[in-house]
Amino acid sequence: MRRLRFPSVLIPVALITALTCLTYGIAFSATCTAAERPNVLFLICDDLNCDIGCYGHEQVKTPHIDALAGRGVRFANAHCQYPLCGPSRASFMTGWYPDQTLIHRNAIHLRERAPKVNTLSQHFRDAGYFASRIGKIYHYNVPLHIGTGGHDDPYSWNQTFNPRGRDVIDQDQVLTLRAGQYGGTLSWLAADGTDAEQTDGIAAAETVKQLKRFSQSGENFFLAVGLYRPHTPYVAPKKYFDLYPLDRIKVPSVPTGYLDTIPPPAAKSLTRKKEQVNLDPELAKRAIQAYYASISFADAQLGVILDALRQTGLDDNTIVLFTSDHGYHMGEHGHYQKTTLFENATHVPLVIAGPGVSAGSVAATMAEMVDFYPTLSQLAGLPIPQSVSGVSLVPALKDPSASVRDSAFTQYDRGYSLRTPGFRYTSWGTEGSEGVELYDVSKDPEEMHNLADDPAYAAQRQQLAARLRERIEAAGAIPAGSRRVRVQFDRQLQSGRQ
Repeated sequence: MRRLRFPSVLIPVALITALTCLTYGIAFSATCTAAERPNVLFLICDDLNCDIGCYGHEQVKTPHIDALAGRGVRFANAHCQYPLCGPSRASFMTGWYPDQTLIHRNAIHLRERAPKVNTLSQHFRDAGYFASRIGKIYHYNVPLHIGTGGHDDPYSWNQTFNPRGRDVIDQDQVLTLRAGQYGGTLSWLAADGTDAEQTDGIAAAETVKQLKRFSQSGENFFLAVGLYRPHTPYVAPKKYFDLYPLDRIKVPSVPTGYLDTIPPPAAKSLTRKKEQVNLDPELAKRAIQAYYASISFADAQLGVILDALRQTGLDDNTIVLFTSDHGYHMGEHGHYQKTTLFENATHVPLVIAGPGVSAGSVAATMAEMVDFYPTLSQLAGLPIPQSVSGVSLVPALKDPSASVRDSAFTQYDRGYSLRTPGFRYTSWGTEGSEGVELYDVSKDPEEMHNLADDPAYAAQRQQLAARLRERIEAAGAIPAGSRRVRVQFDRQLQSGRQ
């Protein structure tokens, strides 16, 4: 009899499966076996926005993500809860909002704030799944922590693997706009060598090994694979840079005086990285080219993984969720990277495929990353913990026309933002004391014209302000049965700061 090893106890897999079927029998028949329970392959890129083919970008080449969308449901309006790696990842792995995890910056271990939380993968592990992590799921300082556990949560996994490739070894060759800084400033390298030598190429190869092992063992798995690209430094083999000639790269333009039209905190979020403000157009083109190259490189690694899933025959019984930790600016609003409350930083790609999912569809409903936890739980027939704040997206997976949410909620610094199908409303400070933004995204998808003081939109502003207040209150409620710790840490990020 196969056995899973946990600290101080051996538990037969068959016993776990039997108990799971009894407990979660609402989704399975009395003859439920481990082979009949769906597996989960959780795929996430780092700092990837929606500049990909299936989201309508005409230039960026992402054939493997596009193919996944072709056999699953693509969510057109999914948004992160915090446009920064650490808070976002802690949020979707717990199903809690950042005001519930109490994590609002990087370099914080989850259990420092929420010692008793039961994470997404831990939930599956408790149900008898073998939970593995390859690469970055929780926060890491990039590139400083590549090859280590970073700020990982060991309680979440049975097994972990920390790849480290030549992108770290060749760091001295990286061009950076701030000497000695790579993770938090624009930096890039058209690398020598092959995909397989890069950290993400190593991660893809390890994922293939794991999938082959699971196909032979028959174990149910929750396999989370976190690729580092396209996070800075944008490192990819030269062939990916060649896909994007500089003379075809377009740099977004910003009208003179634009920053005076938005609240000071919003302007500050756009200009806090001084070396990245008002970039020379030719330098900007090189940065954008490198970002696109890193996206295509990451897509190729996803292709390796998804090919292995199909070749092992696991694709018929595996739920695949693909996403990013938040959006990203590449010159929009004059800004590069993340940490704003504009569409570019909040909007994330989200594709879910697998058994019971409508193939080749687009769900228009608003969605949030806290929804991953209840969605995957329901798809696998596991109970949804009362402490989870998200809602299940399963109705939209079965009927893409279904509306699961009327809005998506994001926060950053002292600001809170609400995105509805037609508008974005952002409030800075207590009750908007530091400024308000209102954008009619149906007419202004780039969010360049602040209508907060336009009398014609007074009714929309009042309605959205009331709805945002409700969302702020709900997002700050203490999760059922939780214990949190509010402590001030002085730990500083080092040379890989975000």
